Amino acid sequence: AARMFLRLLSDIHWRAANPKWRMTCSRQSTSSTAEPHPVALPAQAQVVICGGGIMGTSVAYHLSKMGWKDIVLLEQGRLAAGTTRFCAGIVSTARHTSIELKMANYSNKLYQQLQQETGVKTGYVKTGSISLAQTQDRLISLKRIASSLNVMGIPCEIITPKKVAQLHPLINIHDLVGAMYVPEDALVSSANVSLALATAASRNGVQIHERTSVSHVSVQKGRVTAIETDRGQIKCQYFVNCAGQWAYELGHAAEEAVNIPLHACEHFYILTHPLNDPLASNLPTVVDPDGRIYIRNWQGGILSGGFEKNPKPLFTEGRNQLEIQNLQEDWDHFEPLLGALLRRMPDLEALQIMQLVNCPESFTPDMRCIMGESPTVRGYFVLAGMNSAGISYGGGAGKYLAEWMVNGYPSENVWPLDLKRFGTLQSSRTFLRHRVMEVMPLMCDLKVPRWDFQTGRQLRTSPLYDRLDAQGARWMEKHGFERVKYFVPPGNDLLDLGQSKTFYKPDWFDIVGSEVKCCKEAVCVIDMSSFTKFEISSTGDQALESLQYLFSNDLDVPVGHVVHTGMLNEKGGYENDCSIARLSKRSFFMISPTDQQVHCWAWLKNRLPDDSNLTMEDVTWKYTALNLIGPRAVDVLSELSYAPITPEHFPSFFCKEMSVGYANGIRVMSITHTGEPGFMLYIPIEYALHVYNEVMNMGQKYGIRNAGYYALRSLRIEKFFAFWGQDLDAFTTPMECGREFQVKLDKGMQFVGQEALLEQKQNGVYKRFTMFILEDHDTDMDLWPWWGEPIFRNGRYVGKTTSSAYSYTLERHVCLGFVHHFDEKTGEELVVTTDFVNQGEYEIDIAGHRFQAKAKLYPFSSLFTHRRRKDEMELSGYQGE
Repeated sequence: AARMFLRLLSDIHWRAANPKWRMTCSRQSTSSTAEPHPVALPAQAQVVICGGGIMGTSVAYHLSKMGWKDIVLLEQGRLAAGTTRFCAGIVSTARHTSIELKMANYSNKLYQQLQQETGVKTGYVKTGSISLAQTQDRLISLKRIASSLNVMGIPCEIITPKKVAQLHPLINIHDLVGAMYVPEDALVSSANVSLALATAASRNGVQIHERTSVSHVSVQKGRVTAIETDRGQIKCQYFVNCAGQWAYELGHAAEEAVNIPLHACEHFYILTHPLNDPLASNLPTVVDPDGRIYIRNWQGGILSGGFEKNPKPLFTEGRNQLEIQNLQEDWDHFEPLLGALLRRMPDLEALQIMQLVNCPESFTPDMRCIMGESPTVRGYFVLAGMNSAGISYGGGAGKYLAEWMVNGYPSENVWPLDLKRFGTLQSSRTFLRHRVMEVMPLMCDLKVPRWDFQTGRQLRTSPLYDRLDAQGARWMEKHGFERVKYFVPPGNDLLDLGQSKTFYKPDWFDIVGSEVKCCKEAVCVIDMSSFTKFEISSTGDQALESLQYLFSNDLDVPVGHVVHTGMLNEKGGYENDCSIARLSKRSFFMISPTDQQVHCWAWLKNRLPDDSNLTMEDVTWKYTALNLIGPRAVDVLSELSYAPITPEHFPSFFCKEMSVGYANGIRVMSITHTGEPGFMLYIPIEYALHVYNEVMNMGQKYGIRNAGYYALRSLRIEKFFAFWGQDLDAFTTPMECGREFQVKLDKGMQFVGQEALLEQKQNGVYKRFTMFILEDHDTDMDLWPWWGEPIFRNGRYVGKTTSSAYSYTLERHVCLGFVHHFDEKTGEELVVTTDFVNQGEYEIDIAGHRFQAKAKLYPFSSLFTHRRRKDEMELSGYQGE
């Protein structure tokens, strides 16, 4: 009854504020029998948005704010009647990733002024939030988040259990070691926020139609052209899928399927009657991740739910409901969460429970939301899969997607959320059902570095998987591909190594150290088959001409040469960082990072000319890639190939097709992505096992051993090699990371991003990629850096680390990151010069503790005056992780 009352209030506020909208929607009862719609749908629109929850209304709001008016928003039931209606209404900025933190912070600020802007009461109350820690590891995790919040200007502090009791007298603090307090977090009525956004959008010209279902999306020549509804067709240029838990099915309702990997789970919370002494409306929200629960004030009583260890997926068969009703109560299932609540707030024992709410929430395979344009259908955008944080992300996510549609790109790096980070393999219903059963408990589990999902594994594997597994390989997964982390030597305690989770020195430290030592002194083999591999060819010069325009380095090199180049956007930022080998006058072999398979394909497909004489093929699955690293690699390969492998015959950055053992057609490249000597072998998949066996047998006398990606990471970071997706992104240019020598600015040829780079060359850059060597850090006793740690120069915040590793050569931790120069008075970004970087005293903040660090730059002066010899400048380790 209370929930229906709130819903009625929402409708009254909304319709009172929107007489214009009232004429557009159907006058309909709550029954399923539809009355005639008084206003017909428009025949065409620039944008059609499907979904009237927080995401759809936020996109409509922000698009209309940016000047797009020809927009239609369709909702199959009533506005905010889906998951938004049941949302707990907690707006929390305490997030692990930078982009999610920024989205939540923007949402909080937007909701704060929305009632004044629209006249619709949103229920916004600034309560603050307290995240509790029952263990020291949990407290470390909170300290890492607090460091990020503080440098972003969001007030936050680590507090004692005693302070927790002062802020929230009902909390039992006996088992706490500390907590994090964020005073500006808030509560809202989620449905009312959605209605307020719809109100503002409607006033800006957006047409809103309830009781209208989208059944099909028409596609012609790879672009959205129209949508079909139960009330007729609307022609459109853009379609936005904000259908929440129905987004997966709607994605498959297009002529060309759009894969949106999400799956719903049941989510439970209780509502109680008010306490005898009703709780204050501004009492802080409590998050107890170790107890797996959250607690907020609700009309003087309590709203409390959580993320149980044994979640219940639902709608696996694509079952559809017009509106979400309260699902079946399951008190047995909720009992562990109720027990955790009563342990945390013992005074609630006698409190009368009003209702157990059970509603669906959508989760994604990696716990991050999904946004962006489809890789297969132009003009088809998606915003869905909020992992129970829809109200926190709603404002910011809608803003970034609107920017993406209007400007062609958002104002922040949203790659961690981009739909194109997934491939078709993540869209299996069985995979999604199993993965969300793991993901939902992970919402509360401790986020230690280098943890791996356990479900949906062994999906994409190298032909060598069984051989490597039998030799002690420990696996991680990237884009669904199994990759070796390291190899456990015989006799080690495998169980402890595989399950070790720590913020400190990990158990694999010595194992990886021995692999690195072998790479530097003898020879190692790393299976790197997960690399994305494309072949681009043409009957004439079409391939060369097209690639010269789309890539920043000069690809008109002699046949057999390998070029390291960026694939830049119009702002000069890296959309991809890759190597391209010229196989013949008209054929090129392109190697990219593992997670570029979908993104890079879509980027090139949308920009290459539509020419039947020009072909691009994804050959990732055709080749197994072995990285032969170390000073003795040349000896092993020489004996196996009976071909001269000396620098005179096989210089750096060279590609040659050779025989290895009995196998022909092996593409051998003199690069290793680490800075160490060696070769990459691209082996036709049917020869993989034979070539591996031959290499290992021949290498015995040279001390050969297997190695994994952790060794590769250590090698590439100590050589200051950047990695795409972590160090490099769409907002980072070659000028900002010391790679001007890889750009053909002096060749008089046009290429994408050229104007932006010329401007940077003339005016300077606003951030510089920098290497930091920790000085006073004890590897055995101190917390380790991983990535995302704040960087301080002369006591002032200047940026964040992007990656880090222990250097077994320097016997120090090495962090890579970007240094900015902010004006001390205005905060305005200023040009970063070499002197600015070199003359500072630096510290790296690891969970609130600052460690001194020595900064090191590329020798920019020598790079600007002459191009380094290729054999001095190895290929970047962009694929390293």
